[in-house]
Amino acid sequence: MWWGVAAALLANTLYSVGFVLEKRALTALPEVSIRQPARLLKLVLRSPLWIGGSLSLAAGFAAQLAVYRTLPIAAAQGIFVSGLVLLVLLSARLLGEETTGRERYALGAILAALLMVVLSLKEGSDRVSRDAPYQLILLVCVPSLAAGVWLYASAERRTRHRHRMPTTGVEYGVAVGLLYGVSSLAIKGVSSCLTSSGLGGAVVELLRSPYPYLLLFTGAFGLVMSQAALQRCRASLIVPVCTTVTCLYTAVLGTLSFGESLPHDPLRLALRLAGTVLAVAVLLSMPKHDPAPQPPIGAKELTPP
Repeated sequence: MWWGVAAALLANTLYSVGFVLEKRALTALPEVSIRQPARLLKLVLRSPLWIGGSLSLAAGFAAQLAVYRTLPIAAAQGIFVSGLVLLVLLSARLLGEETTGRERYALGAILAALLMVVLSLKEGSDRVSRDAPYQLILLVCVPSLAAGVWLYASAERRTRHRHRMPTTGVEYGVAVGLLYGVSSLAIKGVSSCLTSSGLGGAVVELLRSPYPYLLLFTGAFGLVMSQAALQRCRASLIVPVCTTVTCLYTAVLGTLSFGESLPHDPLRLALRLAGTVLAVAVLLSMPKHDPAPQPPIGAKELTPP
């Protein structure tokens, strides 16, 4: 179990560093768009800083495989959410991003939700599941992927309005979070396939499952969508929203899909449910627009003739 906790903390660090490096690289690049994916890939692959961030994220995914082999899904997501604190600190230090008071309160509430989830865990009583029906996984994942792509496209359409308010990126974060939630379930499925006896048997079982194909889809679309969103919005907001959606999605639907039962003790069950509800409420209450930029001091206000 402690190996799983250590792997989850390592994944948190790798994810936070990766997102910050990618954001810093994207600020120096021309504007990218999901409507030109080939141009986006051409630009980012020329940036050593972006490549370093991507390698850090890839290492985080590898660490996540070890987490799902040793910890229940809900427990793993509780630890992953705690990485938001490191992300905010790195964003402030390396990117110069400042969070508003309301957003800091929201992060505090997310950590409180994390504490509730962690307190609902009990070593030895939470079973780590190894498999799930493929039909159920597809029934859960395919609509989620469609919803994520649709929500992102809707947010893109609104950004093209001339008189729109500056967006914080909440909608982008939710959309990408849905894709990464599906990716997280697929990683859990891959970890279950790796328990097969022998390398050959594990590879055959993996190729017969939907998991590698879900990872390819979420990897391709998630890469393009997340880079465009990171360039437009603050990493200190969009990544916490994305992480919260991913963790809640995986904890709730992953627990149900892989048959990892909820606590039977009333207090532990209340803590887990309350933590989930609190995190969702915080997400819904976060501001969807940044304040409009103020004119420079001394600038004359233009009035129509």
